Amino acid sequence: MHPAYSVIFLTISSGAGYGLLFWLCIAQLTGGLVAGSWAQIAGLALALALITAGLLASTFHLGRPERAFRAITQWRSSWLSREGLAAIVTYVPAGFLGLFWLVGAPPAWTSWAAAFGALGAALTVYCSGMIYASLRTIPQWHLGLVPAIYLALAAASGALLLDAVFAAFGQSPAWAALVPALSLAAGFALKRRYFAAIDGARARYTRAMALGFGPEAQIAPLDPPHAMPNFVMREMGYEVGRRHAARLRMLMMVFLFALPLALVLLALIFGGAAPYAMALAVLSAAFGVLLERWLFFAEAQHVSMLYYTRSGV
Repeated sequence: MHPAYSVIFLTISSGAGYGLLFWLCIAQLTGGLVAGSWAQIAGLALALALITAGLLASTFHLGRPERAFRAITQWRSSWLSREGLAAIVTYVPAGFLGLFWLVGAPPAWTSWAAAFGALGAALTVYCSGMIYASLRTIPQWHLGLVPAIYLALAAASGALLLDAVFAAFGQSPAWAALVPALSLAAGFALKRRYFAAIDGARARYTRAMALGFGPEAQIAPLDPPHAMPNFVMREMGYEVGRRHAARLRMLMMVFLFALPLALVLLALIFGGAAPYAMALAVLSAAFGVLLERWLFFAEAQHVSMLYYTRSGV
């Protein structure tokens, strides 16, 4: 699949924002926040800014962005519609949570807002993953691992941002370092399983199956479907070289998992360097997620390519 850069930015920005919102809400529910600290207000503002930037970027690849609001009307059958609806609804508890922090509302009020905020953040990211996992026409996406990876990477990037915000305000709770470490470990394990799954899977669909023959029948077209490149070939037939993909996978693993984890441990050991180490960890993870999302699109193979270049997908 041709990588859609607006969608890549959407998933990176909103994923980090929802991850940060989720961990802020969990910290509120578990008593991990310092009462009266501006760190949580800054973190919530950053989370909402990232979420909003991602949602605005999602309209860039639409032919008629002014009609984007109609997407939420199909929530009964569309994961895209459910994602949009969940994203809008999540603004409500997140806004109330910030308001309650500012006015010093009773803990019961902030706890309810935090609970619904965490639920909305997790549900929105899950819907984002299911948009791709529900597509049977793309075998590399039609996997149960996909929404789990979306959740894990959102949790990891959000946890790194939360740790960076705390470090910027001179706070270094031990749990703020433990959460990104565990999230990064979970994301690493899921991505390893995902690569093993798509590399080791046999072709699910062949030209022979499209014509009603057995999967082992050898079918070759006499002429190509089109004499010149077209939209289907450009958008559905993007290919990345195997050696190039292997290098990008290695770089992604280093920048997304290894380097941020090392910087988190460095910040934990040397508290004075925490603001700088965590800033570098966030930048490294952002670049790593960019590579991960690009590969997620570039390595996907749409079944329409059976009629062009591939014998099996």
